[in-house]
Amino acid sequence: MKSKSINGSLVMKLTFLKNKTASLVKQLLFVMLLLPFAAFSQKTVAPGSKDINTKYIKPEKSLYTVYYVKDTSWVKQGSLTYDIVAANNQLSLTNSYTPKDNSRTSTRTTVANQQTLKPISYTSDEKNSKLNLDFGETVTGNYYSKKTKKDKKLKLHPKEAYIDWNWTDHFIGTLPLDVGYKARFPQFYYNDESNVLVEYYTIKEVKSFIYNSPRTGKHETWLVTVTEESTNAIYNYIIDKKDHRLWQREMSMGKGMWEITVNEELDYQPIKNKFNKEETAQQISKGNSVIIGTAYARSDSGKKLGGLVNTAKKQYAPKGTEITLFPNSAYYEEWVEVNKKIRKQKKMPEVPLNADFGYSVKKAKVYDDQGHFEFSDLMPGTYVVMASFDFSNSYNYSYVSGYTNYYNYWGYTGSSTNYGSARQSYIDKANVEKRVTIDKDGEKKEVNLKE
Repeated sequence: MKSKSINGSLVMKLTFLKNKTASLVKQLLFVMLLLPFAAFSQKTVAPGSKDINTKYIKPEKSLYTVYYVKDTSWVKQGSLTYDIVAANNQLSLTNSYTPKDNSRTSTRTTVANQQTLKPISYTSDEKNSKLNLDFGETVTGNYYSKKTKKDKKLKLHPKEAYIDWNWTDHFIGTLPLDVGYKARFPQFYYNDESNVLVEYYTIKEVKSFIYNSPRTGKHETWLVTVTEESTNAIYNYIIDKKDHRLWQREMSMGKGMWEITVNEELDYQPIKNKFNKEETAQQISKGNSVIIGTAYARSDSGKKLGGLVNTAKKQYAPKGTEITLFPNSAYYEEWVEVNKKIRKQKKMPEVPLNADFGYSVKKAKVYDDQGHFEFSDLMPGTYVVMASFDFSNSYNYSYVSGYTNYYNYWGYTGSSTNYGSARQSYIDKANVEKRVTIDKDGEKKEVNLKE
């Protein structure tokens, strides 16, 4: 009976374990089914998705500075430009990276459908390789290794729709970003050392953020956190709430290091007056007037050392000194005043001149030892004439050369100080700017360009 009882108990235990195992298997299957559902229940955004609004991708050129950042240390690595062109229902994006030593520029150009961002083609020329791809059901192209100097013909078969990786920085800004927005997206990237063609990324979090630009102040933005699903690498995108421009991108590199790219705001232009490239170019080339002049530093210019003013004569700009002339304008006057305020406040970089300003500039050189220069073909108007040159100055000074002591029968009675005189030379710099007005065509103006 005891044995039966034991056997009976063993049967009951086995039955219990069998039932429990079945239950655990069911739970495990449920969890296994649930995990993919939890991981992939977020919507996938691919070309053609209603979430993509390409109106936020503006045909323009933008510039970013790339830093490596750890703790409070920001080390500049180089510059990154994005040049976007829209034509024939296509968007073309050229991405160019130049390291800080200007040793070489790597370029990548990707073309996509203007409405859907479906990839059309891709080319790149980088340090170690060249790559060109044509996208379709089969991706065809050529990979060239600069190390082995060999070509590799490509026929690739990705299984899902995707965004070309070169568009990702701009793709994020096309989405309907809002607090709580989540999605995942497939990104195509060709790596000759990997068989993986498409990687998935998850938009993990979107929240409000205030971005402080050193040029234009505070901006309301979205801070978008994206993770790479295969590696858990983190990317942060700071995107403007109004125009969806990318202000900053951060990429985790491990061990506390981040790569951060910062928008340099090429479109920042606080000067309200417009620069007229065509008008100013004509003003320095289509007239019959002449400006002739002499560039020199006055005899009393330069430093005052020991309270004594230099006594050198007039110092002419050396032969070959470059003289600059350009038409004065409301634009230039405003540019000068805006930068004066910026320098005074010491809060932001100065505003650069319009990129086309060089078309209004004329150069001449001093052609003799008396500082003479000349400009011709000028139309009536007011001109700014500028020069910068080094010159030698000198001054006289006195010094104590010794003492004379006096004695009589009883001893020391006093002394007198003996003085000597000498002349000292030094190199100084003259920076001269003058405005010259031509009243009528054919006029000849003489000017002393002196400091």
